[in-house]
Amino acid sequence: HFISARRGQGLDALMRSVLHAYEAATRKLSTPRLTRVLRDAVERQQPARRSGQRPKLRYAHQGGQNPPIVVVHGTSLDNVTDSYRRYLEGQFRNVFALDGTPLRIEWKNARNPYVE
Repeated sequence: HFISARRGQGLDALMRSVLHAYEAATRKLSTPRLTRVLRDAVERQQPARRSGQRPKLRYAHQGGQNPPIVVVHGTSLDNVTDSYRRYLEGQFRNVFALDGTPLRIEWKNARNPYVE
């Protein structure tokens, strides 16, 4: 943003951007909507197989605010590639308009109840 203290120019645009970033950072994201975005993204582009296993992404929920944290649950999440992680981050950013704020995605592997 161009700002001039002497002329007082550009402050309105800067303040609008700051408020937009604050609203994005403190926005509440519902679990059903996050899960729907996750499922739609997986339908459009499945994660690649790695080590013979394809990661299964089950559901997502919000783990915190400011910055927003999205927790993705599933199996074989260690096999999710960096490019697919960026793809999912872009999907969440586009749908929820999370511009101007960092977005953290945490990955939670489901425990196998049959393994000791």
